[in-house]
Amino acid sequence: MSGTDRTREADLAPGPAVILIDPQLGENIGMVARAMLNCGLTELRLVRPRDGWPSEKAEAAASGASQVIAGARLFDTTEEAVADLQRVYATTARPRGMAKPVVTPAQAAAELRAEAAAGHRTGLLFGPERSGLVNDDIALADAALTVPLNPAFSSLNLAQAVLLVGHAWFLAADETAPRKLETGPGAPASKAEMVNFFERLEAALDETGFLWPPEKRPTMVRNLRSLFHRIAPTEGEVNTLHGIISALRGGKKGDGDA
Repeated sequence: MSGTDRTREADLAPGPAVILIDPQLGENIGMVARAMLNCGLTELRLVRPRDGWPSEKAEAAASGASQVIAGARLFDTTEEAVADLQRVYATTARPRGMAKPVVTPAQAAAELRAEAAAGHRTGLLFGPERSGLVNDDIALADAALTVPLNPAFSSLNLAQAVLLVGHAWFLAADETAPRKLETGPGAPASKAEMVNFFERLEAALDETGFLWPPEKRPTMVRNLRSLFHRIAPTEGEVNTLHGIISALRGGKKGDGDA
């Protein structure tokens, strides 16, 4: 999906460093950078990238996440890459037989946010594409992080793993409404506009005999008004409804036509 708006500056709290151990392909590093910036993460650390650094292939695959690529830092060992961090999570898809907390991305995100609020620096370890992290790397972490997936097929590529974990971190502080109505440029119709429409609609329905028998008319009118209030039409949509009424009445114009 596309959706980049380069005129907007995101106001994001400092996020965890993403640390790639022995990444193999420049293209994969670039896709990781793109996934990171999707989630507001900008600090990328590379430990022994197989194909060297800098990488033109990584820059191309980043698809505009150039600031992440440009700021990437190189390290010779995992110990050096995490030396200045105070809390580290190691991603793994399988049990390692270690006495270590295992958390979901959502739980890790909540803990990472709390650590950041306390002024602590944090990081996320990701292993090479083929094999994942070795146990010696995981031993340096405070907790293991595992993404709940189909147990019969839980393999992820490197960028997918970074995106899932990064998105959980982003959601932990996101305040986007779970549902909203997009009305475009039109303003919601005023109550006066709605009443005008109701009166024309009801007059047209009276002409056709729809609002019958008389004793049921008040209930039918209330139901119709409730229906259109739930729809919450805009001014433009109310004007369209007026046009529909006029067309159904054979082009006749009545009092209050829009």
